[in-house]
Amino acid sequence: MTIEIDILTGDASQPQAQPLLDAVWPPASLAQRPWGHLAFANPDLRILLEADGELVCHVGIHTRMAMWNNRRMNIGGISSVATHPDHRRRGYASVALNAAIRTLRDREDVQFAVLFCDPHNIAFYEARGWQRFIGEVWCEQPGGRTRIDVMEPYTFDIKRGAGGGVIDLCGLPW
Repeated sequence: MTIEIDILTGDASQPQAQPLLDAVWPPASLAQRPWGHLAFANPDLRILLEADGELVCHVGIHTRMAMWNNRRMNIGGISSVATHPDHRRRGYASVALNAAIRTLRDREDVQFAVLFCDPHNIAFYEARGWQRFIGEVWCEQPGGRTRIDVMEPYTFDIKRGAGGGVIDLCGLPW
């Protein structure tokens, strides 16, 4: 088995990633998700993991100037961690997530990373060093500023920890 990891520009790689994302989150089912009503930012970069020439895993990477406890700083974001249903439980998401964290660490200005997850994924992220964020996370939506309360926020220390308080994403969530 051969595994290849590509780090591609987010918008340019959308057509390549979309079939995998649709297999994980079929468009017809999105409205039933607790977060189905939210507008999301497109990732700046994408980790695409191929196994034997087939795209099997995706992770979105975001970087943005945001606010944490009224301090402006660059933060990273992880989004759309998706493994094709036929290829789960083989470690692909862990490999892709590690590549995303390495990419964020390579940026000198990113302080910490944030992701949002459904309850059934909490154990996965906690086992990989992510910590539950205790506090509030705010974002922009077409209707105005909104608190994200339909998914669990988690943070990962890049240069510093951010275990609690208030994060304002200063834009769409990821």
